[in-house]
Amino acid sequence: MSVETVTETRLSPRERPLGRRRKVGRYVLPTYSWLVIGYLVFPIVIMMIYSFNRVLGGAQVVSFSWNGFTTLWYQQWSSVPGLTTAFWLSIRLALVSTVIATVLGTLLAMALVRYRSNKFRGKLAVEQILFLNIAAPEIVLGASLLGLFVTLNINRGFLTLVLAHVMFSIAYVTVTVRARLAGFDRSLEEAAYDLGANPLTTFRLVTLPLIMPGVLAGALMAFALSIDDFVTSNFVSGTSDPFPVWVYGATRVGIPPQVFVFGTFIFMVGIGFAFMSIVLSRKKS
Repeated sequence: MSVETVTETRLSPRERPLGRRRKVGRYVLPTYSWLVIGYLVFPIVIMMIYSFNRVLGGAQVVSFSWNGFTTLWYQQWSSVPGLTTAFWLSIRLALVSTVIATVLGTLLAMALVRYRSNKFRGKLAVEQILFLNIAAPEIVLGASLLGLFVTLNINRGFLTLVLAHVMFSIAYVTVTVRARLAGFDRSLEEAAYDLGANPLTTFRLVTLPLIMPGVLAGALMAFALSIDDFVTSNFVSGTSDPFPVWVYGATRVGIPPQVFVFGTFIFMVGIGFAFMSIVLSRKKS
C-alpha cells in the first residue's frame, strides 16, 4: 500500500472532500468575474457591430436586423444635423469639468488627509457632504441645481453644465486621491524641506509625481461621469444639449447610425486612457 493511500485512509470523512472543494473553488470566482465582465461588455460590442450595419429604406435610423456590412456611417459621421455639435459640446464640457474637479478634488483630498479635526474645522461635515454627493440620486441633484439656477436667474447653458458636472465629480476625485494619499510617506517631503525646497516646489517635484496615479484615476472617473451624464444635464442644459441629452431626444423619431459611431469612438478613447493610466501607474510604482 502506497503512502498516499495510507494518508487518504487516515483522513476523516469531513477532511477528504476539502481538497476537492478547494480545487472547484479556484474556478468559481474567475468564472463569475468573466461572466460579469461579459455581461457589461456585451451591449458595447453590439453597438460596435451595428455601427457597421447597412440601413435599408429611406429613413437612416438604426436597424437591429443585419442588412450587410458597410463603413458608410463612419464616412458620413458629421452628416446628421445637431449630432456633431452635441458631441463636441460633451467633449468640451467633460474636459473643462474634469480639469476643475481634478484640481479642487486633489486639494480637498490633501486637506482631509493632512489636517486633523482640531486644525480643519468642519472636516467631519465636509466628509459627510462628500458621501451625500455620491449617495444622492442624480434626479435630486439635478432638480436642486435647476431650482438654484432659476432662483439666481442664471441662464442655463454651458456655464450651468460645467458647474453641475464639477459638483458631482469633485467627490469621486477626492475619494480616489485620498486613497492614494493614505499610504504616502511624509518623510520624503520633510527631506525636500531639509534640502531647501519651498512648499510649492516640494509639491511639484515630490508630492504630485507620487500621487499622480491617483490623480489620473480620479480625472478619468470625472471624465467618464461627465461624458456619460444624462439626468443632471437634462435639468440644467437649457438650449445647449450635450451628447446624451441629444440622443435621448433622437429616440422619439429614431436613432441615426452615426450615434453608434460616436459611441464606439468614445469607448475606444476611454480604453486608450485606461491603458495609459495603467502604464503610468506601473512606471511610478
